[in-house]
Amino acid sequence: MTTLTTYDADERDSTVQEEETERGEHACPDCGGNLTQDGTRGETVCADCGLVVDEDAIDHGPEWRAFDSAERDQKSRVGAPTTKLMHDEGLSTNIGWQNKDANGNSLSSRQREKMQRLRTWNERFRTRDHSERNLKQALGEIDRMGSALGVPESARETAGVVYRRALDEGLLPGRSIEGIATASLYAAIRQTNLPQTIDDMVVVSRVDEQEFTRAYRYINRELALEIGPPDPANYLTKFASKVDASDELAMQARDLIETGKDENVHSGKSPVGLAAAAIYAAGLLVDEELTQETVSEATDVSTVTIRDRYRELLEASTGGDAVETNAPSGPGASA
Repeated sequence: MTTLTTYDADERDSTVQEEETERGEHACPDCGGNLTQDGTRGETVCADCGLVVDEDAIDHGPEWRAFDSAERDQKSRVGAPTTKLMHDEGLSTNIGWQNKDANGNSLSSRQREKMQRLRTWNERFRTRDHSERNLKQALGEIDRMGSALGVPESARETAGVVYRRALDEGLLPGRSIEGIATASLYAAIRQTNLPQTIDDMVVVSRVDEQEFTRAYRYINRELALEIGPPDPANYLTKFASKVDASDELAMQARDLIETGKDENVHSGKSPVGLAAAAIYAAGLLVDEELTQETVSEATDVSTVTIRDRYRELLEASTGGDAVETNAPSGPGASA
C-alpha cells in the first residue's frame, strides 16, 4: 500500500485544481461545452449552445492584407531591428537622399536647399558629442572590414559590443580608432571560431600589423575576454578550398590535426602553420600532387614552416615512428 505524505497530497490537489481551472477556461459556463474563437467577429462562443462568452476581442494583427512576402514587406510600417553596428543602435531617423516628394515628383530648388539643411542638422543631432562621433566612425570601420572579409553579421555585432566595452572602459586614449576597431573585429572572429587570420586582417585594415596586434593584446587583457588559441582545424576548410583539394584530402588533413592535438604537437605552434602543413601532409597520404610552394602561396605560410610541421604531424599519426616519404625538400618541393 502506498502512503502519501502531506507534501504529495498538497501537490496532487494543486495539480487537480490547475487542470480544472484550465478546463473551465475552455468550457462553456452554461452547458460545459467547448468554446471556439470567431476571429471575424471577435467573439468567443460555445460550439454546443451558441452562448457568446466574450466579445470585442482585440486583433493584434495588421489591418491590411498581403498575399506574398514582398507585399507584406512593402506594407509593413515597422523599421529595421536594433543593431549594435550603429552608434544609436538604429533608433534615430534618417532623411532620404532622394529629392522627391511622396508622389515621386522632383522637389523645387528651394525645397532641395531646405532638405539639405535638414539633413545637415539631422546628422549633427545624431552625433552630439565626441564619443558618439568616435563610435560612429569605429562601427563604420568594423562593418567595412567585416564586409570585405565575408564575416557574418552576428560576428560584426559582437565586434561592436567589444568596441563599446573598450570605449566605456576608457581604453581608447593614446590609441587610434582604426586600431581598436580592427582589434575588436579580430576578437569577435576568434570568439566565433572563424577562419580569418592576422594576415587577412592586415589586408583590409588601415593600420599596420604591429599596431593592430598590440591593440588586440591590450583589449584582450583589459576586458578579460579570455580568448584561447585558435584551433588549427578551423582553417582547414578555407585552405582546402584555396588549393582545390578533394574531400578525401580534407578529411585526411582533419584526422592529422586531431591526432596531432592528441599527441600535443600543436602546443606552442602556429595554428595557421599546422593547418597548412596538414593540407600538404594529407596530399602525400592520398597521392594528390600538392607542392609546398602551392600550399605556401595559398596559406601565406613559409615553405620552411610547412616542411617542419608536416613531418611532426606524420610522425604523430604513426606513433612516433620515422616517416619515409618521396617528397623532396627545398622550396617548391612536390609530393
